[in-house]
Amino acid sequence: MAKDVKDNSTEEKIKNAARRIFQQKGYAGTRTRDIAEEAGINLALLNYYFRSKERLFDLIMTESLEEFFRSLRSVFDDPNTDFEEKIRRMVENYIENLTANPNLPIFILSELRSHPEELIKKTGAKNVLLNSVFIQQLEEEIEAKRVKPIKPLHFMMNMLGMTVFPFIGSPMIKGMGNIDQPEFEKLMQERKTLIPVWIKVILTP
Repeated sequence: MAKDVKDNSTEEKIKNAARRIFQQKGYAGTRTRDIAEEAGINLALLNYYFRSKERLFDLIMTESLEEFFRSLRSVFDDPNTDFEEKIRRMVENYIENLTANPNLPIFILSELRSHPEELIKKTGAKNVLLNSVFIQQLEEEIEAKRVKPIKPLHFMMNMLGMTVFPFIGSPMIKGMGNIDQPEFEKLMQERKTLIPVWIKVILTP
């Protein structure tokens, strides 16, 4: 192999190892040496593919974020599910993705502070919401008086607060409740059922 040609399989091996280590230890607790050992390669080879821990973390989180929004778009724009089913699937989607990518909320907050416009453009977040089948269904539900009039942004703020905040505040929540990570994840699984019920109560005229 030419020296300047990179092997995609090695690159993927490094990224997969990094995902596991970042999830176990968090960004601050992870060393590039830990990632190299997990991937079964030497440190020099890791540095050849990814110049720094920060660059590797940003790449992994960006890919995870883009995949997250692709999966959300498939829920928002599904013409074969009704309004209530979309809410249920949205909640499940948020919780499953954030359980699998616990560093993602912190990464999003960091990007929102430093590059908010770039993050919105990169994810297509505006189009995911405003031009979706879900919004059309919400407007139809309001017009038929089956739900209270609500602005789409209010709805999304409520959804984000109930699904995303627990992951951002998980250290505090685990400390207050004196629970460990498996117990926290069990709570989040319970919220898959609870949140759609709460949202229905909020929206009922």
